[in-house]
Amino acid sequence: MSVLVTELEFELPKGYVDAEGNLHRSGVMRLATAADEIYPLKDPRVRNWPAYLIIILLSRVVTRLGGLTDINPGIIEGLFSEDLAYLQDMYNHVNGLIPRTITVECPHCGRSHEAEVPLLGGLRATPWTGSTRRQPSSDDMCTGP
Repeated sequence: MSVLVTELEFELPKGYVDAEGNLHRSGVMRLATAADEIYPLKDPRVRNWPAYLIIILLSRVVTRLGGLTDINPGIIEGLFSEDLAYLQDMYNHVNGLIPRTITVECPHCGRSHEAEVPLLGGLRATPWTGSTRRQPSSDDMCTGP
């Protein structure tokens, strides 16, 4: 019988510094539910500023950060950029939201290139920013015969 792991521990690259100057680096993130992805879309902060979605999502799924157990958007807002990116990447990985790529070959010129396979169910809830691949220029693209 297999066991589904629903919570994962992490260690932030820099850590969250609270109002008293305490550093919090280790934490726990749980898997997101459908409600975690849907309810924040009603939040006025997200409706007025879609980039705020990741703040709300992470405040729902990060269950512990150091000695803190009441994780709210204010705490997530206080993270250093590197730590926010780390948690966003972890969120996407543990919830299966990383785009899959495959190598395809152009039937006309035979050149190979990477192509993203769309995720089932549509778009990712949080934009994936982990790719450092350069985007193909028009000079790199085959237009066929």
